[in-house]
Amino acid sequence: MGQTPRIEAQGLTRSYDGGRIAALRGLDLSIAAGEFIAIVGPSGCGKSTLLAMLGALEAPQTGTLSFDGEPFPPPHRASAFRAEHIGFVFQSFHLLPTLSAAENVEVPMFESTRSSRQRRERARMLLHLVGLDHRSNDRPSMLSGGERQRVAIARALANQPTLLLADEPTGSLDSVNAARVMQLFEQLHAELGTTLVVVTHAAEVAGHAQRVVRMQDGRIITEVEHAA
Repeated sequence: MGQTPRIEAQGLTRSYDGGRIAALRGLDLSIAAGEFIAIVGPSGCGKSTLLAMLGALEAPQTGTLSFDGEPFPPPHRASAFRAEHIGFVFQSFHLLPTLSAAENVEVPMFESTRSSRQRRERARMLLHLVGLDHRSNDRPSMLSGGERQRVAIARALANQPTLLLADEPTGSLDSVNAARVMQLFEQLHAELGTTLVVVTHAAEVAGHAQRVVRMQDGRIITEVEHAA
């Protein structure tokens, strides 16, 4: 018997504006544990809606979602589920401007059982992992766009998630920093084995993934495997 997928989505639907806008139309998707996939497609095709569902931020109107063979949690348990299993990386970084890089990385750990010393040590370890241990005391305003995104990636890894979701993570970066961020994702995927899902409109970003899933009009129309 094959390995249980990390994520199994079957028949997902979601519409808005009283049903006039169909974001997802019976979408099926299976993601293996430790897989790195990119989701691509034109604006409005449903990429971000799908990512929100994979991150337990939004529920489908119909269809099912499972995580390691178990149904996704009900809304009242979604926050705890996200904190335990999922890390998020966004296009606009979402760093707190009054905190240092290390303090930003600590934020997701505040509700964990780690002591303040353990939080500091883990934050510094993660900043070292993303190549920014020398900037740990700097605030976001002192960092470049690429450095801010690396801090955001370190923060997303704070609670050792088994699933990392990134929504247009290079959208605010120039081509050089975008390439560096994607190389970092590849490195982290190889070293940590985290399941990684990246939503992007950029072909050069999608090219870093093991599998590219193309969406159109709320459905998956093609899937292409890349050689390791």
